[in-house]
Amino acid sequence: MSSSLEKKKKRKKKRKGKRKTSTATTKKLSPSSPQSTTTPLLPDDLLLSCFARVSRLYYPTFSLVSKRSHPCSLWYTLCLKPNQTLTNEKKKSSVYVLATVPVPSSPRSHFPGLVAVGCNIYNIKKSSYLEEKKEELSSNVSVLDCRTHTWREAPSLPMKLLTLSASVLDEKIHVAGCYKDGGSWNYLKNTFHVFDTKTQIWDSETIPCSETKCSFFNSRSACIDGKFHVKTNKVVAYNSKEARWDLVGQEMGEYMTSDFCCVIENILYSASHGVLRWYDSEVSMWKQLQGGLRNFSRDACIRLADYGGKLAVLWEQELFGDKKIWFAEISLEIHKIEREIWGEVEWFSDVLTVPKSCSIVKVLAVTL
Repeated sequence: MSSSLEKKKKRKKKRKGKRKTSTATTKKLSPSSPQSTTTPLLPDDLLLSCFARVSRLYYPTFSLVSKRSHPCSLWYTLCLKPNQTLTNEKKKSSVYVLATVPVPSSPRSHFPGLVAVGCNIYNIKKSSYLEEKKEELSSNVSVLDCRTHTWREAPSLPMKLLTLSASVLDEKIHVAGCYKDGGSWNYLKNTFHVFDTKTQIWDSETIPCSETKCSFFNSRSACIDGKFHVKTNKVVAYNSKEARWDLVGQEMGEYMTSDFCCVIENILYSASHGVLRWYDSEVSMWKQLQGGLRNFSRDACIRLADYGGKLAVLWEQELFGDKKIWFAEISLEIHKIEREIWGEVEWFSDVLTVPKSCSIVKVLAVTL
């Protein structure tokens, strides 16, 4: 391990931009944090979340975080295997691996509350039923600086939410959720809040949600066409310019499960039911991504991310007692006349082995 790290240090001086960032991260690893594909020592109760660091000059580095049920997380970054150099001939072969990165004192997180803005990942926590009446001693919004791998607190949500879903539009975080109205759990009301990441202030103006005529309980969200879309039993979109909610066609909600979705250049992609699709908003129709792409089983755990304008796909493969995490990089080509999008798999490989009880949760794109 130490010899491989020494080689990384020597290569560091020859690298710039993204290469430097990746090396600076991996050189801090202790001998107990393996960089090979051998099984790392991970807890059984694990939350895996991912983000990509997108450089202006280089392809992004890809990272992953694992988390216990209490605040103790393990983070990973995608890097070249020891003694490997990246060439055009090797790009489609297995030269990448997820290596651990130390991120101290990571707070609890869940899929709908994790979003990325610039070089930061925002973790917006919902309140559990047991915590609903407790006084918060710290903020329920924390921010991970992906340059320094350190957490800081941001201003708390204006109210405690028992369920929420967050998405980003124009560097503002839009949060839809439910809160308890009165003393009964039978009365949950919708609420909607906007956080300006530049000013670090929650919008003080109350945005009415009564006209949505649907519950935001366990909703999912995405931002396309300049609107914040919320999917429940129907899909509604908030038009911030006209301050109103619009009902969107039911077709969009068919595969709009944000656990399986991502937005790339204002196009919504989905891997729901094991098939890669994209949503054509002009004709209100989901279409299958064309090209030599594999279909997965309907219950496969698949996560998508914007990987510098390309589609990053992570999925799981169950083995005897273990589970492999696979990564694929897919370039996208839009055919406007035919109204089709074609994908080409540039490379794919298994990048991490974890205990069978682990599962991927979230993928995010971060710019440095």
